[in-house]
Amino acid sequence: MYWNSIIPRLLPLLIVTLVGCGGGDAAPADAPAAGQPAAGGLSAAELEKGVGPIQGVTVGPSLGGVTARRTPEYIMNMILNPEGMIQQHPEAKKMLAQFLTPMPNQHLTEDEARAVLEYLRTHETTP
Repeated sequence: MYWNSIIPRLLPLLIVTLVGCGGGDAAPADAPAAGQPAAGGLSAAELEKGVGPIQGVTVGPSLGGVTARRTPEYIMNMILNPEGMIQQHPEAKKMLAQFLTPMPNQHLTEDEARAVLEYLRTHETTP
């Protein structure tokens, strides 16, 4: 396949739809109490989120289990024709109402959409 040309085009698609890799809002067990500096002078928030400009991130729905929940054809149609799916398909309409962000059209070819499907299928994790 032509992964070197597909991956950069798919990265925005995956970023929009993937959920963060951590679970919950719990602070690390060794984090200091709120307002107390930790070793090195970092706050609990800095220990949890890192040091830098990013203080919060809103993520989209997880793709875990997507190939179990949707047919391969549905997945490819959503990749190739997100506008039409959102306008006509009741499940796509429900997802838009729930997540308030339409899937962007990446203008992929059918072969590229198939490569995305295969990537999802072979890297599937259960929800």
